[in-house]
Amino acid sequence: MASSSKANLTEEEDDEEEEFEHFDDFTLASSWERFISEIEATCRQWLADGPKNLLEKGAVHLDSSNNIYKVKSALKNASKIYSMEYYFEINNNGKIADWNCTLHDLQICFGVKEFLVISPQSGSGVVLDAPEASKLLSSVAIALSNCSSLWPAFVPVHDPSRKAFIGIQNMGTVFTRRFEADRIGSQVPIKFMHLEGLYELFVSKFAYSTLDHSMHIFKVHLIMKLTYRTLPNDDNDNDIPEADAENAESEALAGSDNRNRKHWDDDCPWSEWYSAEDPVKGFDLVTTWSEKVVESSLEMAEMENASPHEAEKWILTPNLSPNLDSSKGDRIGFASQMQLLVNALAMSFEAQFMEDFVSAVENPGSDNLKSSMVIPPPTVLDCVLKDLFHEAIAVLWIEFVREIRWCWEESQPLPKMPANGSIDLATCLINQKLQMLAICIEKKRELNEEFQDCIGSNDAEFAHMEEDIQVGESTSFHAQSQGFDGKHDSPLTPEGFNESKTVLSKFSTNSQDAHSADKSPSDSIRRGSAGPVGSMKLLKSCQSLHAPFTQNAPLMTEDMHEERLRAVEAFGDSFNFSAQLERETLSSDMAAFKAANPDAVFEDFIRWHSPGDWENDGSEANCLSKSLAEGIKDDWPPRGRLSQRMSGDGNLWRKIWNDAPILPAYDQKPLLDPNREGEKILHYLETVRPHQLLEQMVCTAFRASADTLNQTNFGSLKLMTTKMDQLYLTMASTLRPLQVKPLSENSETIEDLRRLCVVLEHVEKLLTLAASLHRKFLQAPSIYEAIFSDYYNFYLQTTGMGSADVDVQKDFDMKLQLRLKERQVVSNMFTPPVANQSWRKVLSMGNVLNGHEPILREIIFSKRDSTSGSHYAVSSPRGYQQEIETYRMYICGTSNDLRVALSVTSYD
Repeated sequence: MASSSKANLTEEEDDEEEEFEHFDDFTLASSWERFISEIEATCRQWLADGPKNLLEKGAVHLDSSNNIYKVKSALKNASKIYSMEYYFEINNNGKIADWNCTLHDLQICFGVKEFLVISPQSGSGVVLDAPEASKLLSSVAIALSNCSSLWPAFVPVHDPSRKAFIGIQNMGTVFTRRFEADRIGSQVPIKFMHLEGLYELFVSKFAYSTLDHSMHIFKVHLIMKLTYRTLPNDDNDNDIPEADAENAESEALAGSDNRNRKHWDDDCPWSEWYSAEDPVKGFDLVTTWSEKVVESSLEMAEMENASPHEAEKWILTPNLSPNLDSSKGDRIGFASQMQLLVNALAMSFEAQFMEDFVSAVENPGSDNLKSSMVIPPPTVLDCVLKDLFHEAIAVLWIEFVREIRWCWEESQPLPKMPANGSIDLATCLINQKLQMLAICIEKKRELNEEFQDCIGSNDAEFAHMEEDIQVGESTSFHAQSQGFDGKHDSPLTPEGFNESKTVLSKFSTNSQDAHSADKSPSDSIRRGSAGPVGSMKLLKSCQSLHAPFTQNAPLMTEDMHEERLRAVEAFGDSFNFSAQLERETLSSDMAAFKAANPDAVFEDFIRWHSPGDWENDGSEANCLSKSLAEGIKDDWPPRGRLSQRMSGDGNLWRKIWNDAPILPAYDQKPLLDPNREGEKILHYLETVRPHQLLEQMVCTAFRASADTLNQTNFGSLKLMTTKMDQLYLTMASTLRPLQVKPLSENSETIEDLRRLCVVLEHVEKLLTLAASLHRKFLQAPSIYEAIFSDYYNFYLQTTGMGSADVDVQKDFDMKLQLRLKERQVVSNMFTPPVANQSWRKVLSMGNVLNGHEPILREIIFSKRDSTSGSHYAVSSPRGYQQEIETYRMYICGTSNDLRVALSVTSYD
């Protein structure tokens, strides 16, 4: 029993000992070791996933780059939490481009591809304690070594404004790279403002400190990029020093007017309505020198004097206004005003009269509408219009009608409204009314003048005129005997009269010849004749049929035409009803025809006025071919008859003919009563409904805006031409409902109009850019065509009008490489600073372009050593014979800002 118990105890102890051997006591591991283990686990997971899987798991795309993404993980060490970020590219070809504009800042500084950044989760995001930074970097380096990863790792240090980093990278061999970057934000030493001093700074990192660097030859590889920027187009010299300010003030006192200062779009078609912000604020020019070997400071000094025209590459970048692709609608232009107009239309259905459309119109007289001499800027005007647009329209309309009433009562011509006797039915109804009113004012004025002339005339003059008419010494009145509307008889058409229904060019002879060859007793009382009509003869007397001067048909606006059309449709297509509507005109034509043809009958008038209603059997043509001098009249009168509709019982035309007096046109009452029509027009203007006014304003304003923009000169940009054509098509389909029938308050057309405003805004933005680029590159059209085409595609994507398969760029960042023949055009854009701008430019860096020094200078120095024949080859692997970059320094800055990033390869 004892032995058995002992045996059992021994087995239990063995089990406990076996279990104890496989137990990991993590309490013995330090927090630093656990921190390294956590970093290693995260890195192994990222390595296993690879770029494609990381994208699927939510990698974030960087705004500053087209091809760089990052993933992030939070790590804890003791009481502190750190953030580790892995930056990678999708197209990783293992090679870094030094001047690739899409690179991350650390990629440019240190020439790396993919990398890690570990930083504390704090407000500053940097490590301020040097021992902590070293320990943190060592932790990452150990973890990456355990993973067999060659990723470089960086830790941000010092103050955030210094953009300082320290870093390390395992090269996979016996070599290790160490990184360090720092920045001087002010008071850059004069030595480092020049290429010679920067060269010596780089040499000092690997040469003996006791050497005079200027006396030794060090082969250093160099590439350089200089960035120039044109002066901003909206440069108003707000920061002119006191001396220049005094000069400017003296010029103003001498008579110079700043208001006459030319704006960029003064000659653009829209400048009469508003001044647009120049969408092109300026240009950045990047000049690049390819790699060269420099051996001394003297060579660097010579290079600083080199012209930018000697650079291998010129790359142009436009700096566009942020408002150009802004969707906030804060631009001033036609589109913004059209949006206000459409909003006013949507609100106008609530008002019965224009006075109801304003909040308080107690005295909308001209005294209340006088503007002050101080004109606020466009942004202020836009804000005011948004609040007062509806009231402004109503007040301006009421005042406008008051002015129209004054012109009517005083018989004064309407400004900018020609009284040429015609009405353009293609315009809006209000414009047609104003055209007719202008004609009525002119007719009214002429009647008043005639009335005054009649008062001053004597009876002898009227007796003499009557005697001339009765004797018939001439079938045409002379211009000296003109009456109303310039009435006179002559082969030419007097103003306000129609010569005939048949064109005078068809006359066989001229008027005077016809009169002299056709003398008869009846001709002695012929009046108002415009001459014979070909060889046509009167049916009763066989005398020549003369065409009379007739009054012009009364002018009608579109609504008058539609009213008559609706009346005809209501009564059916009745011939007599149509005649009733035209009774006054028919009676006037018949009276004039009777005066010109005293022996005429109703059938003669029909043969002249409406030939389609005279059915001729052809005998008249044979008769007219015979000579009247021979007296052959066997076939006279010609065999013909009236049409059925003219010969029916109770024909209204014949009744009008019987009632028509024998009276030439110049003695007739005018068909257009200017007083009656003028008062009707004024009544329409005074009582028009607000929505009826605004409907016409919307249609007119859209078309006027498009027509104005379409006059812009933008060169041969086919994309812009196509965009303008599309705008007109969209306008036609959207505005058609407003022209067909009145809108209702809840009509979908209002929303369509708002969408049309957005389309107009897109076109307006693109057109403004096209105009600005065109005038800047008249001598190099290929440049502005390339810039506009690239921005056009970018704009379509940002506004959702482009292809959904294309990744949308968040910022427009075009880089256009210039050809040699285009360089001079761009160089001319860098105009030398004028007198009051010279204080801005302190030339201290060299490489000046037309008086402009670079706004940014970037240089990459590098020193390369072969692994054979140098101290790097002492412990290098056997057969490892290649050239490695042992030192690399990236320098970026200006005379007031200098940033330096150094990487050194060493053997550890």
